[in-house]
Amino acid sequence: MYTAQGKIDRSQAVEQYLPLVRRHALSLQVRLPASVELDDLIQAGMVGLLDAFNRFDASQGASFATYASQRVKGTMIDELRSRDWLPRSVRRASRDVDRAIQRLEHQMGRHPSDREIAEELDMPITEYHRLLHDVNNGFIEAFEESGSDDTVASVVSPDVATPTNPLDALMAFGDREQLAEAIDELPEREKLLLGLYYQEDLNLKEIGAVLGVSESRVCQLHSQAVARLRALLVEH
Repeated sequence: MYTAQGKIDRSQAVEQYLPLVRRHALSLQVRLPASVELDDLIQAGMVGLLDAFNRFDASQGASFATYASQRVKGTMIDELRSRDWLPRSVRRASRDVDRAIQRLEHQMGRHPSDREIAEELDMPITEYHRLLHDVNNGFIEAFEESGSDDTVASVVSPDVATPTNPLDALMAFGDREQLAEAIDELPEREKLLLGLYYQEDLNLKEIGAVLGVSESRVCQLHSQAVARLRALLVEH
């Protein structure tokens, strides 16, 4: 990837790191409203990759792969912030879902179904499913903490752990044991989904094939699992 002069060969690096950009874009897209296009995230990530070429200083000891990964994610988050991608009404709805799940779990002593949550929110099940798509922002707040041009130095120390996905990011900023306990309390299908997505790196289509549901349903279940986790973490 380096030229005879010890500099990064951009064309070769772009080809090598394009899969990384796409992977980060897909990881973000599953937690965002349908209005956010995958191509827009990839384009923002490529800007971050090119910026990494300009800023990277190999003499500081950090690997380019680690630095580029952080710059790519940071630039995607900057793009989302600049769009104000999640309206206040959707943020309020997300909190309503969390509270509804928390209330029902207290009342029932078990995990409520989709339909029960929809009834608690006084909305048709189809509307609830659309809402899940809109609030499917997962742990984006933790991702924002991972930084952008305003929050990270131009050189990343190799000693600094870099979260690889939103679940890792939450664990980095929270209580790992508490989060692990909350995940263990999830319904089996949602627990399996998180494992397939975050640990096995399966995409939505592959997870849908394992669970026997559509990609759209995988997205809904992911959002619901995240809402359950937030409700459980509040309890603890």
